[in-house]
Amino acid sequence: MLREEELKQIIGQLQDPFLHKSLEELDAIEEIKIKQEKSHVSLKIGISKTNTAEQLQLQQKIVEKVKEAGAESVGLRFHELPQETIAAYQDPSSNQSDSLLSAGSKTTFLAIASGKGGVGKSTVSVNLAVALARLGKKVGLIDADIYGFSVPDMMGITKRPVVRGEKIIPVERFGVKVISMGFFVEDNAPVIWRGPMLGKMLNNFFNEVEWGELDYLLLDLPPGTGDVALDVHSMLPSCKEIIVSTPHPTAAFVAARAGAMAIQTDHEIVGVIENMAYFESEKTGEKEYVFGRGGGEKLAEELRVPLIGKIPLQQPDWDDDDFAPSVYGEDHPTGQIYQSIAKQVTNIIPVKA
Repeated sequence: MLREEELKQIIGQLQDPFLHKSLEELDAIEEIKIKQEKSHVSLKIGISKTNTAEQLQLQQKIVEKVKEAGAESVGLRFHELPQETIAAYQDPSSNQSDSLLSAGSKTTFLAIASGKGGVGKSTVSVNLAVALARLGKKVGLIDADIYGFSVPDMMGITKRPVVRGEKIIPVERFGVKVISMGFFVEDNAPVIWRGPMLGKMLNNFFNEVEWGELDYLLLDLPPGTGDVALDVHSMLPSCKEIIVSTPHPTAAFVAARAGAMAIQTDHEIVGVIENMAYFESEKTGEKEYVFGRGGGEKLAEELRVPLIGKIPLQQPDWDDDDFAPSVYGEDHPTGQIYQSIAKQVTNIIPVKA
């Protein structure tokens, strides 16, 4: 049988991620309700900062502890602790490193956008990031496709970020530092947040992650022109963009909307990538244009930017010992195309001195 005092003792040992004091010491456990017949526990917890990645990590720990104690389901509500409590325990000497969004930042932001889903935008984001890292650049990747996060799976990432002090340490793979909503969602659960909360989460990805020095920070944007894309455009006034499309004229027409949005928000479009451009037979070497031809050229012409790459339909070579289902090897023909694209990107937008 679940007991309130036992749960309070278990949860009370966990720490507030910013004040580094136990929830018991902060008197942060405000409510525990137990429905014995359903093995359900409802909790109300106070923390120093809400709607952060650290809150999600604490949430996971609390749910895990309560389920270990015998609960089958857990309901959890967070709210901010009283200001006097935060002031009493806050370390005044805590040193916040410069944000990537500060005026002195030398990081180039490069968003990968598309007009619609299903054109392989995330695959392009992952492989372009890896290709830039192979050129010796310091690269970060934000999986900003909050509802359709897929970057960790694509890169074969099995670890999760850790918190050091008040900063989240991103996971590094293939020389790329990665942060994704997928790291903070339990069991591939759907994200049902509304726009304002998602905007706060993105802001945390910029301000509360210990990126270190980066030459390029790539953002895998959600498809279309919705809330998250608008938040990114408003947060990053100096962002560059690459638009991904397929050869089909309709896909290119839809992608032009994403390009128009970038232009209206003063983002500079640096190029177009045509994905799924053709299928090349291994036996004959003949190219088949499965999704038509000309969409990439038409889009690039409309946006008045170069077509910087055409990516064929082809699977990466999988390595069971180092599994990354969407990353092309450096010697793979498609991997070499990505290396060519990465070199063009560094020429178009050189590393800031």
